[in-house]
Amino acid sequence: MGLLEILMLGVALATDAFSVTISNTFAFDDHRFSRLMRMPLFFGLFQFGMPLAGYFVGGIVAELIEKYAGIVSLAILGFIGSNMLYSGYKALKEDASEEDEEEAQQGAQQEAQQGVITLSYGKLVFQAVATAIDAFAVGVSFRAHSVDILVASALFGIITAILCTIALFIGKKLGSLLGDRAEMVGGVVLILIGLKAFFG
Repeated sequence: MGLLEILMLGVALATDAFSVTISNTFAFDDHRFSRLMRMPLFFGLFQFGMPLAGYFVGGIVAELIEKYAGIVSLAILGFIGSNMLYSGYKALKEDASEEDEEEAQQGAQQEAQQGVITLSYGKLVFQAVATAIDAFAVGVSFRAHSVDILVASALFGIITAILCTIALFIGKKLGSLLGDRAEMVGGVVLILIGLKAFFG
């Protein structure tokens, strides 16, 4: 397998993480940019680590993971996406009933401070696993090819981190255009990615 094929595969593997990053940027638009930068870091690290795990552990658990990868992805992304949809709906409903926009903003700030809507390390890990399961399977398949697994995995991680950083800027721009509906759009995107993994 040549370098160009590995690069193309890296871009293909990064698409789910790219979409999830945009979706998260909608949902957590009140977070500092430095906190949002955890996404490219986490997603890149998992896209680096999962092919390595697949390559070295491959034969032992590969069939099990490949068999249930779609279900796991759908469960994780569907749950997080549903929560985002509910939270977005609740925010829209509250905004419609609020007389004073300033009160609504204060309520959202208090909610964020209470930890109700945060991009936690736990969420990031679950999302990173869900978006990198395919990379595990690729690592397993690399056992049959003459591929330098360390180089390929590093490229996957770097490509994912770069694309997710780009996704942050896209998400910020789209989020400001969509306003309160952005979180609901993000939830729908996550659910669709989960369904794609399940049926794909």
